[in-house]
Amino acid sequence: MSKGHKKPIYPRVKRVLDVVISVTALLIIWPIMLIIALLVKRDGGPAFFAQSRVGRNGHLFKLYKFRSMKVGAERLEDILTPEELAAYRKEYKLHNDPRITKLGNVLRKSSLDELPQLWNIIRGDMSLVGPRPLLPSELTGNYTPEERQMLMSVQPGLTGYWQAMSRNESSYVTGERQKQELYYIGRVSFVMDMKIIFKTVERVLTGKGAV
Repeated sequence: MSKGHKKPIYPRVKRVLDVVISVTALLIIWPIMLIIALLVKRDGGPAFFAQSRVGRNGHLFKLYKFRSMKVGAERLEDILTPEELAAYRKEYKLHNDPRITKLGNVLRKSSLDELPQLWNIIRGDMSLVGPRPLLPSELTGNYTPEERQMLMSVQPGLTGYWQAMSRNESSYVTGERQKQELYYIGRVSFVMDMKIIFKTVERVLTGKGAV
């Protein structure tokens, strides 16, 4: 096989790193995750929340998080005002979201609510670094068909360029969020991934850009 037809090696290396790092992390932090699960459970309702997201090649998978919202929070019309509902449907996030519990607010600001996604990575649904795993309506409502194909050509990530570089400081309305999600896809590399991981750690520690 000629050199021009060889498959890039980094995607295979990336998958090995994903599994090794995620398994190691789970072995180290499982006591912390157990405590969080018990606290969320004591707060009322299930400890975990699962939601369908779009993965590579359009594959739908269940994304797992520690529950940070009140039970029944997906019934948007019952909880949100018309103004809040309109804002949510534009950005799929709300500042001062009335559905979030006090404990959930702490988990979100520290990103601890996303730790169960390590299991998604081990399963092969996600990678440590990649575009944010999107809701089906979020994908179809904010991207062109060509952009959707680009997003679905790679695994979504626990963190990514958008989360690391701006998080909730950019929006769908301005188009900056779309640009940042798509920017990463043509630049996947070990150096880029390390840059994103270190920047994500910085953002989590400072709380910058968190809702």
